[in-house]
Amino acid sequence: MDEKNNAPSLEKDSHSDEEIREILKLRNVAVVGISRDPTKPSYYVAEYLKEHGHHIMPVNPFAQEVLGLKCYKNLLDIEEPIDIVDVFRPSQDVPPIIEMAIMKKPKVIWLQEGIHNPKAEEDAMRHGIDVVWNRCMMKEHVRLYGGKPRVSIGHL
Repeated sequence: MDEKNNAPSLEKDSHSDEEIREILKLRNVAVVGISRDPTKPSYYVAEYLKEHGHHIMPVNPFAQEVLGLKCYKNLLDIEEPIDIVDVFRPSQDVPPIIEMAIMKKPKVIWLQEGIHNPKAEEDAMRHGIDVVWNRCMMKEHVRLYGGKPRVSIGHL
């Protein structure tokens, strides 16, 4: 059980620590659902990743710029290669994001904590895209490499 809201806890994918380390070595990260609000996880996780050498491509149809970077309306607007599509949208919003991601051919789709859509994940995997779900990129980076998170991990 998730003690914060008494809901059943969502399991994580089955990636090993070594597999997650390899994924975290990838540098071009499109962050779908990034917020302009610095108190939101999508903002400070992307900021953390940027500070640790990742090239961030913000995706938010309502923003022109986030983290001092040009913001894209959707994944299809990004012209450069994408290694990881990092998703900060509710599980029910994942299928069209994965459909666009399949067209961009990233190596990995990373669904942040609390996000899981088995059917959409299967679609991505059928197209040769690895899928990580219900994990936070920042938390995994801190856990595996050390470092200081943007906020207290105990409060996430």
